[in-house]
Amino acid sequence: MYFAALLARTEDGWEASDMELDDVESLSDLIDLARAAAVDDDTVVALIEQEDAWFGVIRVDGEEDPRYFVSNASAASRSSYGSMLTDELLGSDEEEDELDELDLDGTEDGEEEPITAYTGADGDADEDPGAGTGAERVPAGPLGDPRLLDDLGVSNKQLMTLDGDALSEIAESLGATEVLEAVR
Repeated sequence: MYFAALLARTEDGWEASDMELDDVESLSDLIDLARAAAVDDDTVVALIEQEDAWFGVIRVDGEEDPRYFVSNASAASRSSYGSMLTDELLGSDEEEDELDELDLDGTEDGEEEPITAYTGADGDADEDPGAGTGAERVPAGPLGDPRLLDDLGVSNKQLMTLDGDALSEIAESLGATEVLEAVR
């Protein structure tokens, strides 16, 4: 079971809306929903959680590149919406995927190139010790930018240690508990 909501910052605080994930087929669709919820190109925070397995945060600031964080990349990579985030963070590109489907390189459908780097909790790309083995490596922990909410009142340390009802704790730190609970 998934829960997803958008928090859009306004002059008067935060506005929340629930996100209908049935129509979301790609990360681009999710980003488009977030941008559509923005008030005057201000910050929008998309929150997604799958029961107590993982949560994800996407931050969109106007036309800037979105920023992402996933609490447990390994668990998220095994779910449809979580894999959108982990694929983005691990460098899987939709355009590359579409080109791969065209079979321009002579590989059979479904065959993937091994991942040669992954993003650690600090946001830096590191050499993957399992690269070249043909096995896809997904870190069993946080992945992405843990500082994406620092300026909004959620420190990177706090974000990295959240568990349980993480979205409520994030909303509380943002001062958006009431609006988030209203869409829950």
